Amino acid sequence: MTTKPTEGDLLAVFTRADLGGDEQLDLMEFTLVLDSLGMSWSKAEVQDRFEKADTNRDGLISFPEFRALLETQGWAEGGLQTARG
Repeated sequence: MTTKPTEGDLLAVFTRADLGGDEQLDLMEFTLVLDSLGMSWSKAEVQDRFEKADTNRDGLISFPEFRALLETQGWAEGGLQTARG
């Protein structure tokens, strides 16, 4: 994506990558999301950002954690609301 994705875009990309259907992303699913958004981070950068985004340390990224990460990267507007968040 060349412009900032909307909340709906983010949710759609998140949901498509959520292969387990558990409303959370593991590291592999998180990598799929980044690819979908056109983010080209190294494997080490992906791992680092995954760990930083996983604020509750459960080994998975929820949509609110995902959105917060993208906000820090300038890819999403702060303060967006969602049914999942």
